[in-house]
Amino acid sequence: MLTTSPPARVAVLAALMLLTMVMLPTGLRASADPGVACPDGQALDARTQTCRIYIVNPGTPAAQGDAPVQPVSGGSGGSGGVVTACVDKSLGRDDPLPCESDRGYWSNAMNCYVRLRDPQPPKSSSLWQGREDGAIYDCNLPPGQDGPPTPFWSDSMPAGPAAPVDPAVVAQTIVSQMELRAFDIGMVPEDRPDSMGIVGLPMWLWVNNPSEQTFGPMERSASLGAVTVTATAQVQRIVWDMGDGEVVTCTTVGTPFTDGHGGQRSPDCGHTYTRQGTYPIAATAYWNVAWASNTGVTGNIPLEFTSTRQVVVGEIQVVRR
Repeated sequence: MLTTSPPARVAVLAALMLLTMVMLPTGLRASADPGVACPDGQALDARTQTCRIYIVNPGTPAAQGDAPVQPVSGGSGGSGGVVTACVDKSLGRDDPLPCESDRGYWSNAMNCYVRLRDPQPPKSSSLWQGREDGAIYDCNLPPGQDGPPTPFWSDSMPAGPAAPVDPAVVAQTIVSQMELRAFDIGMVPEDRPDSMGIVGLPMWLWVNNPSEQTFGPMERSASLGAVTVTATAQVQRIVWDMGDGEVVTCTTVGTPFTDGHGGQRSPDCGHTYTRQGTYPIAATAYWNVAWASNTGVTGNIPLEFTSTRQVVVGEIQVVRR
């Protein structure tokens, strides 16, 4: 009989346990025999007889049908947690499916595997229905079900637990980093106590010191994972509410007034008041941020910024003798 002291016995037991772990086939860790429950946080794939962990992709917005559910109960140990099960509802069962396959990523809301169509059809295709942004995707049935993919249009990446990076999310991030803002109004007569316009005399309007942030164009690119998006921001038009019921629309930055322009009309952006008074002016710049990704998905993000001023307009009194 082998006898050992207490410290020695501990060392022997530890060595035996380590040897057992090394000799244990690694496949036993992934496989699940029929009738054996998976640990908390895992679900049994009935087709492959393996325990799978389904994790929500951080940053992917959940759509209806893709909401997180509690982990499958059964087994012992583990810390549990919230997982998202991918299930096929068409057969009336809730057997879990792989959230990713060669057919794309699974969307519970659409009940199919979604994949971006590559290459994208020409914009003349009826699949676009006259749209210019978004992309065409394929809805693929799960393995074991026959049928061709069903194409569909979407303005953004359909949600799903294993959905790849959405280019629209990257585009929104670029816009937030552009720091676009309202422009400073340039006008004559000016908005100051000692300046007054005259009824019937032309008023000049322009963007004072235009920049990338106040008028554009501004182009920026960003990448997240394998997705790269390039966005270009540009003011499309400026709508001037002149406060007298009239609206002036200009598509340029306007022409700054100089002393040599006295009495002349602005060549591209101006207004003439016909009654005296104090008028509030609101100039709204309408931006469009056009973006395109290396995945073929495109889109447009509209923005608007408003600047305000006021002008005092008087009349010239004629004195007769």
